[in-house]
Amino acid sequence: MELDALLDKLKMEHLEAQLDTLCEQAAQRELDYKTFLAEALRLEWQGRFQRGIEARLRQSRFPWNKTLEQFDFDFQPSLDRRQVRELAGLSFVERAHNVVILGPPGVGKTHLAVALGVKAVEAGYSVLFHTLESLMTRLNRAQHENRLDATLKQLTYPKLLILDELGYLPLTHHEASLFFRLVVRRYERGSLIVTSNKSFLDWGEVFNDQVLATAILDRLLHHATTLNVKGESYRLKEKRRAGLLGRPKPADDGAETHEETEEEMPMPT
Repeated sequence: MELDALLDKLKMEHLEAQLDTLCEQAAQRELDYKTFLAEALRLEWQGRFQRGIEARLRQSRFPWNKTLEQFDFDFQPSLDRRQVRELAGLSFVERAHNVVILGPPGVGKTHLAVALGVKAVEAGYSVLFHTLESLMTRLNRAQHENRLDATLKQLTYPKLLILDELGYLPLTHHEASLFFRLVVRRYERGSLIVTSNKSFLDWGEVFNDQVLATAILDRLLHHATTLNVKGESYRLKEKRRAGLLGRPKPADDGAETHEETEEEMPMPT
């Protein structure tokens, strides 16, 4: 059986595509058989690994791909870089712990959440991103179609689930109950990253039920790291740089501090 046919049967498409180049390099370097075989298998594995990353990135449904290297820590000095680096090590994902990122609109909460999610994807973990609005739409539709339990099971599967924009819109009591059921399902089984523009004291208003909010926080924060981003909005920074706004006002911890529209969507929230 010819080599091309063997590579095709073994589904070594990455090695097949670069075999001639690899053979030329091996001849130039005078590699022995075992070293050449190791190089060939390494090339195939790297191709499959990269393909796996690309597939998991598509399945994650990130609104965009952002990295920690792209995050402007100098603009947000309130963030503890050491703490963020520790989170980037992903031990929280392995231990099914959670991360909660609090701060006013525009300070980079979504950027941080997505960047940690990208790190998890690159490490081989399954990740899924939802805004709270899209999550509620999915759960409400599932319940209406009598497949809520199956959908909750699907949302339990990803090793890391990112829920963005909690607090921008209040939930009905029914929606809050659905959210609670999801948190219970994932408790100590899978990690959550939650971003919110509301302090924990205001979550009773978000969920329209103080008792339910307390129950959610009890499970969410039992094994959790909280990042509180106190800086100015990146969007307002750009407007100020263009001379459209005056000097910034001091920001309150974990609370909304700017009245602005979200029309500039490419920037982080």
